[in-house]
Amino acid sequence: MSQQHNISTKGIATIIGASSLGTLIEWYDFYIFGMLAKIISTQFFPDGNATAALLSTLAIFAAGFIVRPFGALVFGRIGDIVGRKYTFLLTLVLMGGSTFLIGLVPSYKTIGMAAPALVLLLRLIQGLALGGEYGGAATYVAEHAPAHKRGFYTSWIQTTATLGLFVALGVIMTVKFNMPEEDFVSEWGGWRYPFWISILLVIVSIYIRMRMNESPLFAKLQHECKTSTNPLKESFAHKGNFKMVLLALFGAVMGQGVVWYTGQFFAQSFLENKANLDFEQSRTIMLWAIAFATPLFLFFGWLSDRIGRKWIMMIGMAAAIFSYRPIYQHFLDETDVKKWEAQAVGEPSIKHDAVKNSSDSVIISSVKFEASNGAKYTQVNTDTLFADQSKAIASAKVSYKDKHIPSNTYWRFVFLVFLQILYVTMVYGPIAAFLVELFPTKIRYTSMSLPYHIGNGVFGGLVPFIGLLLTTSFPSDPLVGLWYPIGVAALCLVIGVLYLRNKIDEDVTD
Repeated sequence: MSQQHNISTKGIATIIGASSLGTLIEWYDFYIFGMLAKIISTQFFPDGNATAALLSTLAIFAAGFIVRPFGALVFGRIGDIVGRKYTFLLTLVLMGGSTFLIGLVPSYKTIGMAAPALVLLLRLIQGLALGGEYGGAATYVAEHAPAHKRGFYTSWIQTTATLGLFVALGVIMTVKFNMPEEDFVSEWGGWRYPFWISILLVIVSIYIRMRMNESPLFAKLQHECKTSTNPLKESFAHKGNFKMVLLALFGAVMGQGVVWYTGQFFAQSFLENKANLDFEQSRTIMLWAIAFATPLFLFFGWLSDRIGRKWIMMIGMAAAIFSYRPIYQHFLDETDVKKWEAQAVGEPSIKHDAVKNSSDSVIISSVKFEASNGAKYTQVNTDTLFADQSKAIASAKVSYKDKHIPSNTYWRFVFLVFLQILYVTMVYGPIAAFLVELFPTKIRYTSMSLPYHIGNGVFGGLVPFIGLLLTTSFPSDPLVGLWYPIGVAALCLVIGVLYLRNKIDEDVTD
């Protein structure tokens, strides 16, 4: 009984802090892979086709999301039988260890196809671990929180995914800006440091979590010998409970998942690869937007305790559906080099590099432009002159890179990304409390984890990969990748509006 007393009197701030820190670190571990995808594609795949290598890297990135539901089943079952505390300790060790090991895998040039195979294996372990982490942390905090503050207290957990992204961006940029570019992208260069740093963060979090007690509601079930003996069967074979699992997935979580990954991953990828902004601007735009928007997770969690969860999430999805294409069209319009060329000032700086081999010569011209409004970019002209006269005389390609937008445009971009993360805070801030309240304590870890990780891991996690795949398949429409998240969110919006209740009338605890 003394243990139960200690649990009930422990400060909620400590509970939230310990749970959130571990979850933040797991998100950090998970996201550094996606942020470094372009470099990773050059390290772990053969040269020759940059697009294919990037697609392969994003496929490995997506694989980590796809296995998250299996992690939810495995660790959800353990969490409902053994307890919340030890289960998410285990997931933290698996996540941190696999992230550290990714940083130790030699490149394709050194070990061939074993390199992407090892990275895929470690990425799958990451996905399994994350599948067990979130449900444990959200459940643990919710089971300490009074019903009238559950949305606010669990919203602290909701900030960790975005803060993990923020920390990952910050670490990568700090490392990159403190060494030459060639050192950062070399085989054993600075891009590996964020993977290695994660092991230190994990050790700190494990120490903190080891000092935590079990959640009071689960401890009470253990004391009364009422824990579930088969949480998988009780969660999915029971018709009423399985109906709630499906409603949670198709009426809330899959739409929340695509909005989350569009606002924070698709946005970064688009600014870097479609708008072709330079590294610093594309990353700092995301950093500023995340910093401004993160407190809104707490606001919408708090608000959901007062007006209910449903309509906050539904309005967030609707806003995303109707504004995504105008926002991304603005990104394209403001980085259109044809407009900039009309405002060019001075003489462009031109640099020529020639590369020869036995069959042809390649002449690369780098032309640096600056417009009167302060916009800058580099135009790269690649001309291939074939030695074999039966071939075409020349093949020319023009590409644009390292675009640098002026200050007023830069802050408009920050605002537009902020808007997207505002939608994220609306759909994601209340979701933990919403899921916790759907299911009884003895099968809560399993029941809430599965729809969450299918919605986020499968529907949401595929946003970057499907977006690039659609863009590659339909190159005439640079915004075609947005139809996937828009379509998923629209379907979820219809189901949610028709079938979700705005408030749970009773507190489900047993």
